[in-house]
Amino acid sequence: MTTIKDVAKKAGVSVATVSRFLNDSGYVSADAAKAVTAAVDELKYELNPVARSLNTKKSNLIGLILPDITNPFFPELARAVEDVALTYGYTVVLCNSDENPEKEKNYIETLKKKYIAGFIVTSNQLDAPHYANANVPIVALDRAINDKIPVVSSNNKEGAVIGTNALLERGCRNVLFLRGPEELNPANDRYDGFMEAIRQSDADYQVVTCPFHFADSQKVVEQALQDNPSIDGIFASSDVSAAGALKAAGTIGRQVPDDLQIVGFDGVAMGEMLSPGLTTVAQDVYKMGAVATRVLIKQIENKKIEQSFYEVPVKLVIRGTTRSVAE
Repeated sequence: MTTIKDVAKKAGVSVATVSRFLNDSGYVSADAAKAVTAAVDELKYELNPVARSLNTKKSNLIGLILPDITNPFFPELARAVEDVALTYGYTVVLCNSDENPEKEKNYIETLKKKYIAGFIVTSNQLDAPHYANANVPIVALDRAINDKIPVVSSNNKEGAVIGTNALLERGCRNVLFLRGPEELNPANDRYDGFMEAIRQSDADYQVVTCPFHFADSQKVVEQALQDNPSIDGIFASSDVSAAGALKAAGTIGRQVPDDLQIVGFDGVAMGEMLSPGLTTVAQDVYKMGAVATRVLIKQIENKKIEQSFYEVPVKLVIRGTTRSVAE
């Protein structure tokens, strides 16, 4: 096995010079750098990443903290983060927090001991001190943490306006809105968008709060439809909730989209697999993850980031849970 001593001997420099060059930890002349590079290539020397992290107090690891890996929105984000990170030579460590601040804190403290390069975080914890005091680069994805941490998100309020209007334009006169958890900024923005659109109409409406979980959403919608059979439209704050609503409609015998129309929010691949296919306000999930990763890597590599807030557009995707406008 080739060692750093072999590289130094081949390059005609000291071991310390090779170490400074490989770890970017001090001055190395242009001639020495050229000689070391040639020796590394010729000898096919690979620096042990564990040794490198011990020397530099850095690694090529990125922590990705997600609140609920069972929600299909988050694996799609994770795929984008991993794809982009790998192109820059970074490895992603996936952490599922289960929306538990203590688990998030434990992940941060544990990975910092491994000299984690930075974190991409989708957290339900607003202004969490364990992020503010982490002393490593952090990017918030999908939901803001505080004004010191860059955030990548979609235009949630505009998306909710679009989704609500999609139901109103298709004749819905009594709309049920499935609001997400009130502690989440995206859920609050979507609520604001729904209210803005619905107040500009003469339609009746009802708002119920439920988590972004299939079974909980199904239960909530079953009860709402039984209590108010005149509901003819449902706008859900997530595709998972919309899927639960579709299941509820089938359970109690409501026909979608003939007498009940449903619109979700997220645009995850699951929506195409439902029957009928889910009409949804689609976020560009992959782009969100990719942008967040590039922003984090710029911070890690001490490069300037152009802004602290990155907003990704949304669009309406029409499928089988809504009728055509003409109808």
